[in-house]
Amino acid sequence: MSKLLVAGCQMDLAWQDPDTNLRRAAVHVRRAKAAGARLIALPEMFATGFSMDAQAIAAEGARVERWMREAAAREGVYLIGGLAAPHLDPAQPPENLALVVDPRGEVMARYSKIHPFTLAGEHEHFSAGEALHTVEIEGVAVTPLVCYDLRFTELFRLRAARTDLFVVIANWPEARRHHWSILLRARAVECQAFTLGVNRVGEAPASEAARRYVGDSALIDPLGEARATAAMGEGLVMGQVDAAEVAALRARYTFIADRREDLYAQLRSV
Repeated sequence: MSKLLVAGCQMDLAWQDPDTNLRRAAVHVRRAKAAGARLIALPEMFATGFSMDAQAIAAEGARVERWMREAAAREGVYLIGGLAAPHLDPAQPPENLALVVDPRGEVMARYSKIHPFTLAGEHEHFSAGEALHTVEIEGVAVTPLVCYDLRFTELFRLRAARTDLFVVIANWPEARRHHWSILLRARAVECQAFTLGVNRVGEAPASEAARRYVGDSALIDPLGEARATAAMGEGLVMGQVDAAEVAALRARYTFIADRREDLYAQLRSV
């Protein structure tokens, strides 16, 4: 089996209010499940919003993870969602994670955001991740990434040949909304892979640098065409991802195979 119906939940986030956000997320997950989705993705820090009050929101990490595991098991689906959680090393700041959970409620991957968003001071409050994770979901190879990671093609290139679907969960602000859409398409074309971008909508407090979020969640195919999109409201972005389609495209257009990784390594040292 190489086909997977995926859904991105574009939702408004109540600021540092897990009770409200988990209730909202449950509604979106149920709707996506009812529509047939097997893999359902929620935005970055979906239970709290993109807050720099790292210790406070990381204290909710265990609760959010438990909710995700229970929801995945209850609905019998795969879930990807973002949360802040304490670092395994207590001496280090918390992590901004993308968690991947299977239908049994077991954690398949914990991806820690490799590129904290320095413009918002995220690097001062959260640890930077140091590893990529790719998991197989019903015959489709899936690599999760988080928001600002989208600007760094190196991450995508490193996993391009091993990935059918990149899932980018985000709190990407309206001020740079065109970058979001352009970069989702660019990463899909560069990697010849499906790319699902799942963003939030709504507003953050006036004290925050990024205040307004307008969504623009989308599922982009390996040729850079949008299979599904959402604009400014809450809702689902759904579409089918086919690993066989990815393989056929790469066999026809050998862009990835033509990369000269050995030479690139030499050029970096010049």
